[in-house]
Amino acid sequence: MNRRAFLTLSSLAALAACTTSPAPSGGGGVGPDGRPLPRVYRIGPGQRGQIEYRMLDAVNSLRQASGAPTLTLDSKLQAAAATHARDMSVQNRPWHFGSDGSSPIDRVQRVGYTGRLVGEAISETYETELETLSAWMEETPTRNVILDSSATEMGFAWHQESNGKIWWCLVTGASGMGATPGMQT
Repeated sequence: MNRRAFLTLSSLAALAACTTSPAPSGGGGVGPDGRPLPRVYRIGPGQRGQIEYRMLDAVNSLRQASGAPTLTLDSKLQAAAATHARDMSVQNRPWHFGSDGSSPIDRVQRVGYTGRLVGEAISETYETELETLSAWMEETPTRNVILDSSATEMGFAWHQESNGKIWWCLVTGASGMGATPGMQT
């Protein structure tokens, strides 16, 4: 990762610590190893827009640092991401296929997206969206989805279970590029 992208990612991680999310529940105190116990990141009902735009801003900062054009949120890609986040929870496994055997390509076509699917990044975690983005940037396949210069649009959604587990899904697409010949994951 180049120095500029590293500095941007470090800044985003620091920003994540400063966000105004409701106080996490659970955890607190110190564990037997002397380290702080983990805390569950709870997403409040009114935070949807804040989280979506915080993620879009963070992704665009990383893209700009790498020389890629910025993305815009697309409501159809958002719908495809939301459907898959909930479905991964139902299946209780993070993978790119739906419980009905659907692929990411199938899901973006079902919601009427007419552009080309570029890729999909998924995660099962208790971490914030920016911590999840940081983890995605450490892995070549998901970093490639996020930084692909052909992408012009993004959908980002999640499903949080009552125990705090979050199923994140980020989908990138290229408007005006026609049918999806293949994709990255």
